[in-house]
Order: sequence, then C-alpha cells, then structure tokens
Amino acid sequence: MSSTSNLNITLADIAAARERLRGSVYYTPCAHSVVLSQLTGQEVFLKLENLQMTGAFKERGALNRIATLTPEQAARGVVAASAGNHAQGVAYHATKRGIRSTIVMPLATPLVKVTATRGFGAEVVLHGANYDEACEEALRLCAAQDMTFIHPFDDPVVMAGQGTIGLEVLEQVPDLEAIVVPIGGGGLIGGIACAIKESRPEVRVVGVQTSRLPSMAAAVAEHKIVTVEPGTTIADGIAVRRAGDITFPVVEKYVDEIVTVDEDEIASAILVLLEREKMLAEGAGATALAALLQRKTSLKGGRTAVVVGGGNIDVTLLSRIIERGLVQDGRMIRLRIHLLDKPGALAELTRLIAHHRANIVDTLYNRAYYGVNLGDTAIDITLETRGPEQVKELLAALDSGGYIYSRVI
Repeated sequence: MSSTSNLNITLADIAAARERLRGSVYYTPCAHSVVLSQLTGQEVFLKLENLQMTGAFKERGALNRIATLTPEQAARGVVAASAGNHAQGVAYHATKRGIRSTIVMPLATPLVKVTATRGFGAEVVLHGANYDEACEEALRLCAAQDMTFIHPFDDPVVMAGQGTIGLEVLEQVPDLEAIVVPIGGGGLIGGIACAIKESRPEVRVVGVQTSRLPSMAAAVAEHKIVTVEPGTTIADGIAVRRAGDITFPVVEKYVDEIVTVDEDEIASAILVLLEREKMLAEGAGATALAALLQRKTSLKGGRTAVVVGGGNIDVTLLSRIIERGLVQDGRMIRLRIHLLDKPGALAELTRLIAHHRANIVDTLYNRAYYGVNLGDTAIDITLETRGPEQVKELLAALDSGGYIYSRVI
C-alpha cells in the first residue's frame, strides 16, 4: 500500500483516536448472520453501530474531535449543524465533559430528534429550511462567539474517529475479505477505508449511496468534486449533495467500488433487518445491506462485513416502510372489486376471501366513484396474505366467480 503522506489521515491517526475513544464508546458487536448470508450469497457479518449510546456511529468522530480540543477551546464551547445523529453525538459527549454545545438544526427537523439532542444537554437553535442554511448559521455563531465548529464529516480528526470501526472489524472478523459501508459526505467510509487498506490492503472496500443523492459516486466518476441536484430520501443520514474536500481524495484512493440503491431497496433492507434479524436500522444505516440484498456489488461470496450505521428512525416513517414492504412482498394487496348493488353481494365476496384464508384489514365501499354502472358498486379491500402464491390462488378464485377487479397500486 502506498504512502498516505498526500492525505490528511493516516493509520496512526486512527490508532490514536482509538485510544482516546477507549471506554467512552461501545465496542459494538459484529455478528454473523446465517439468514442474511443465505439471502445475499456472502458470508455476512453485521457491524452494529446502531447500538451506540446515541444510536449511531457519529459519536466516534464527534468525541475524537472534542477530545482534541485545547482547554481554551473547551472553555469557549463547540457548535455543530445537524438534523440528527451528529447532533446527538456532539451533544452527548460535550455534556459528559462539561463543554457547552450549541447545535443548529433545520426548522423541519422532526421533534423527536430535537428533543433527543436537547436531552443530551445541547442548546438547540432551529434555523433554515435545510442543512446548508443551518450550517451557515452554525458557522456565523461559531465566529461570533469564538466557539469550535465540529463538522459532521469533512474533518480529518472526525474521520479518524469513524475509522476506529475498521480496526474493530479487522479484529472481529478473521480472514475478512470485504467491507460494505454507507456513504454520505465520506467521513465514515474514508476513515474505515484508511484503517482497512493500510492494515490489510487485499480487503475490498465497497461504498453505497442513495441513488437520489449520489454525490461521492459522481465525484469519483468525474475525478473532481461535484454538487448534485437536491433530492429527498429515507436515507436522510447520508443525504449529502457534495462530497467533502478532505474526504474525497481518501475515498478516491482507498475505496474499490461505489454503487447506489434506490428508495424501495433501502426500505426493503430495513424490513429484512427488522423481521429477520430483529434489528432496527434507519434508512442510511440499511443502505449497505440493501446493496448486497439486491446483488448490486461485484462481490462474489466471501466473508463480508456490513456496517449498520444507525438506528434512529422516526416511528411514523417506520410504519410506512413496513406497510410498503408488505405490499412489495405480496403480503398485503389492495383490490378494487365491482359488485352488484344488492343484499348479500358483499357477504358472498367476504366468504370467498375467508375461504382462501386472506385477512381483510381495510375496506372502502363506494357507489358514486370509480366509474361504476348504475346498479353496481365498487369496494376497495386491503388484504393481508401469506405471500404471492396465496394472492395467485385468491385472484384465480375471483376470476372463477366472475368478479371484475383490479389491483390498486
């Protein structure tokens, strides 16, 4: 492996960060999963950073930066801009060390994240419509009050803190052959990739971004930093429009492959982790697994670590993801069925559905809409099923019964 002299991070930096973090962050499990190994064709080990105190890996980098403050800097306090995990990491570890922290969060930040950040002891300032505007305000406060700004990713000290994950994985997975890591601004994968490649250069490092905001993938493809168009994604923790100036050359040097996954693929990975592993992951935390489940990478078997970066997901979003996942798996369907508007018609239909052991969870009965004929009606029925085979049987029974129906998407 060539020298890191042209980069802002070295293996020694990561080793030093590990000593600073020792005893203050969890040495998270890297558990082997038989089920996910079967589903992906890899021998999968899950690095469970969602089990950190604040629910995400971000506190490693935040703490490493806080631990390197001079006494004068610590006395003046720290400031950060974040809509979630970085905010909580900075707040928690600053408060533990008696350091004042101010976190600027966008106005639209979910209340649960604002409350959690305040609960960890930070002063929260709500400002701006998005992260960029919040960051501008954080930098203004930083200059006005002479505080230290803690960047969520584009800082070599923060990157070194995240890189401690790579050292742990090398210890936890003997004969590791690959590691798959989510990418936002590049701090996590930059630190991990440096730790891995400078220790075991033969291990492949694969990054995964959301297709809605593929900023690092675009930068690597064009060999320069670019700003991608705005986009919304359930992987809000990696919703970064521009790769970091410091992280980009590290990623370009060490990362073997970058792939993207779409929203449905991320949602499916969240559901798989929840249902099959009893493990809660947020959108950004599930992107690495999504790439393996969808066979997006060039990896062909082998012992593969997958970083589950965080588990701080809004429960209302989680409920929608579960429902959408059931639809995609064929375990929930909605049918619009035309009926004669006469006594007993609905009873006959429900008997047919009950005979095929499907469960009705919702109905909407309507005579005026959907273009039905006079004397007819239509009903939307949402059904729980065991899967595509049961759906196929039910639809065949409806055909045999002479029902006119369509699937509602």
